[in-house]
Amino acid sequence: MADIGVLLAGVVGEAHVLSGDAVSEDYAHDEALTAEPVLPAYVVRPSSAEEVAAVLRAASETGTPVTARGSGSGLSGSAIPRADGILVSFERMNRVLEIDTENHVAVVQPGVTLRELEERTAEVGLVYPVYPGELSASLGGNVATNAGGMRAIRYGVTRHQVLGLEAVLPTGEVIRTGGRYSKASTGYDLTQLIIGSEGTLALVTEATLKLQPRQPHQATVLAPFADLTEVTKAVPKVVGSGIGPLILEYIDAFTMAAITHTADLQLGIPDRVRETSQAYLVVMLENRSAERVEEDIEAVGELLAELGAADVYVLPGPSARRLIEAREKAFWTAKAAGADDVIDTVVPRAALPEFFGKVLEIAQGNQTLIVGCGHAGDGNVHLAVFQKDPDVRYRVLHALFETGIALGGAISGEHGIGREKKRHYLELEDPTKVALLRRIKQAFDPNGILNPGAIFD
Repeated sequence: MADIGVLLAGVVGEAHVLSGDAVSEDYAHDEALTAEPVLPAYVVRPSSAEEVAAVLRAASETGTPVTARGSGSGLSGSAIPRADGILVSFERMNRVLEIDTENHVAVVQPGVTLRELEERTAEVGLVYPVYPGELSASLGGNVATNAGGMRAIRYGVTRHQVLGLEAVLPTGEVIRTGGRYSKASTGYDLTQLIIGSEGTLALVTEATLKLQPRQPHQATVLAPFADLTEVTKAVPKVVGSGIGPLILEYIDAFTMAAITHTADLQLGIPDRVRETSQAYLVVMLENRSAERVEEDIEAVGELLAELGAADVYVLPGPSARRLIEAREKAFWTAKAAGADDVIDTVVPRAALPEFFGKVLEIAQGNQTLIVGCGHAGDGNVHLAVFQKDPDVRYRVLHALFETGIALGGAISGEHGIGREKKRHYLELEDPTKVALLRRIKQAFDPNGILNPGAIFD
């Protein structure tokens, strides 16, 4: 049997196959806080779907594990390779192939970053609305994890914006799913099956994405509340008001203090209000006319006051942008503060008050600090857990996940299971569902070479 390194060099060229000391530490990890870095045997940098197909055929023939990597900004350990395996880096497949202004569609390769797509769509008055907060993240990674973000309350998550895919199966076969249309009832929906599969079923080499008209007018309202329960009770009322916020985020007082300090940001909130506020609601509005935005500001301000806000502040444009940027970087703030894990449990938004009551009980019962923020509008809670003891931390995380599931939620709202939440997932998920997912995995990947160890053992 031919040496796998020789086979890979024959596919992409020797310059694009790295091994040994040529493999940098950047390829060994993603941003999961608890994952151990692993250097792969080979890093391969293909430039086309045909090269990806040839790489996977070689891997399948030799039984070599394959892990896909975009920007490495994931938080679940899905991009961590195997020591005996191949890491397929999509850094060379980074072109925006087309912006179709007639159909409001972008066609991109997996290595394109959100920042690059944002710049290209802004030129023609359109926007790709999925905004998970890290603009260096790649579209391929977003598809693999079904990334969400702050705008999900209005536009949904990645799976709601992907119209079609080109993907390579582990056997080296190339398939196309979906197209430039928004509805179909023709067989199983392979597009949706591949989205969120964390590189375990196929490697995406092209994505057709839905674009939206870019709204020119925005405003941000900040409302402090005396406690977190009041914030969470207010969320369904704001959603049900018909105002249609672009962003609806909660931030607890601890996290607000941390992110504003890190960003050196003054929001103009009087000391007497700040000292008595335990949580904040951030509501961003957008519209095609300034007059409509002003009407929405007035309506949301009156509603928040009725719902118990200590006050309502309309932030100036620069302050609003900096607050949203600081909120987006909350993970990095938590990491710098020494957080031992960050989770993204999701529950029905009406269950948020009960969920946070349980979070407080779990934290106090295990002498653990749990703080955070999240996409309140869709019930996606981001919690930073400070607990050095790994056994206690496991118990805390398991209790949080179990509580979320009991309230009708799920372990992960957007980061994925990967390697880091796998044990909790397999212990808490319905075993019948897990068995069915294993059979789907077997159908796509009969030799088990794609991202082994992610989601399943």
